Amino acid sequence: MKGAMGLRRAVCPGSFDPITHGHLDIIRRAAGLFDELIVLVIQNKDKKCMFSLEERADMIQRVVKDIPNVKVDVGDGLLVDYLREHDASVIVKGLRAMSDFEYEFQMALTNRQLYEKAETVFLTTSIERMYLSSSIVKQIASFGGDISTLVPAEIIDEVMEKAEKENEK
Repeated sequence: MKGAMGLRRAVCPGSFDPITHGHLDIIRRAAGLFDELIVLVIQNKDKKCMFSLEERADMIQRVVKDIPNVKVDVGDGLLVDYLREHDASVIVKGLRAMSDFEYEFQMALTNRQLYEKAETVFLTTSIERMYLSSSIVKQIASFGGDISTLVPAEIIDEVMEKAEKENEK
């Protein structure tokens, strides 16, 4: 949707370690709402990530290659600084449960305080993906379980190989 100011660019930030079908659902739906959607892979200092920022961005790029208005980027600073630098004002966040909302609501208010143009749009996950998280994927993969219904086919082997290497440490 084009606003009075032209291009409507939104940013969908996350750690995406790894990207799941739940993430992809939110990305596809958000891409339908905006002229351009930037999937921003960020470092969450509270999470121990299995993949580097660049590895995660590469996996996402392969998975979203057929969605023409989606770009993938990496960021390591404040989200609001990224918004300013890339002429974006909308943040898209997916919500699975009420616990997600409490945290994301606090972040939305903080981002708005830091950058008055920042607006957060919440998209609720589809019911069949409510339970899904990257943490669950990593746990199942670490035990050699089947993750084929949890992550896109393009990255299954990569996730399983990385989980096996992590187990060897």
